[in-house]
Amino acid sequence: MQILITHGSLARTRVLRFNRWQLGAALLGLVIGLTLLSGTVYNFVFLKAAREGWPVVSQLVRFVVRDEFAQRDRFMRENLDAMAQKVGEVQAKLIRLEAMGDRVSTAVGVKPEELKSVPRAGGQGGPFVPLAAGVAPSLEQLGDALDAVSIEADQRTDVFTLLESRLLESRLTALMIPNSRPVDGAVGSGFGFRADPFTGRAALHTGLDFPSDIGTPVRAAAGGVVLSSEHHPEYGQLVELDHGNGLVTRYAHNSRVLVRAGDLVRRGQVIAEVGTSGRSTGPHLHFEVLVDGVPQNPARFLAGGDAPLAAAAKSSRPRR
Repeated sequence: MQILITHGSLARTRVLRFNRWQLGAALLGLVIGLTLLSGTVYNFVFLKAAREGWPVVSQLVRFVVRDEFAQRDRFMRENLDAMAQKVGEVQAKLIRLEAMGDRVSTAVGVKPEELKSVPRAGGQGGPFVPLAAGVAPSLEQLGDALDAVSIEADQRTDVFTLLESRLLESRLTALMIPNSRPVDGAVGSGFGFRADPFTGRAALHTGLDFPSDIGTPVRAAAGGVVLSSEHHPEYGQLVELDHGNGLVTRYAHNSRVLVRAGDLVRRGQVIAEVGTSGRSTGPHLHFEVLVDGVPQNPARFLAGGDAPLAAAAKSSRPRR
């Protein structure tokens, strides 16, 4: 392709020659330039006219992009509806969690009204309902609903943390109650008044006797700390365990002691061996339970039930 350029009849004619690749590149550059120009005009002229409300141009632009705006608005509205539905589902789950929390709190001894007495910010729960039937919530309303759900979720988390703490506390209390038999076998002499085997006079027997062979393992009735491990004139080789809350157990007349003062023992751990040391007429274990230093009937603890727990709870109250 050739292009002739001349300025007059006497001027020298200039000849420009283009091959097909140069011509294609020129056309491509022209198309790109026109595209950029049209985009610039659209963004800086037509959109500005639409925003500022220019008389003729704004109406023309709105007519051209009306479908685009409608599609964008429909897309946003559908997303808002979906988000509103999700918020409603989460709020319904929170209501179910609240009901579950009430049931669990009753099981662990926490009154549900104590949990509900905590001041709550935001919504009180319930499914999300738009302001009017068929009208989707606004973005601001959805934001408020999400904030309320977030606050409610935090409060539910705190409630279940408290309930978990109470459950662990109850479990720990149960572990510290001496309700496991220290020696397998029948009880020979129970708690209460009896004829003293040495004097024959009536005297209070402050524990339970478990007749057993010498060397029979003696196990801790509950977890605790060894309070003392020494020889006693009457109890013989004696082990005392402190279980907290004023609860102490004694294991007397042992032939051998396997723990020392300050040791931490678990329920069922072997702490001694049956013997007949001290004031004893034969091999047996003398087992005592004391609450605040007062001897209790160990049978009440070994039988389980609410009585031992009540005694432990009573001993843990502040003393006047």
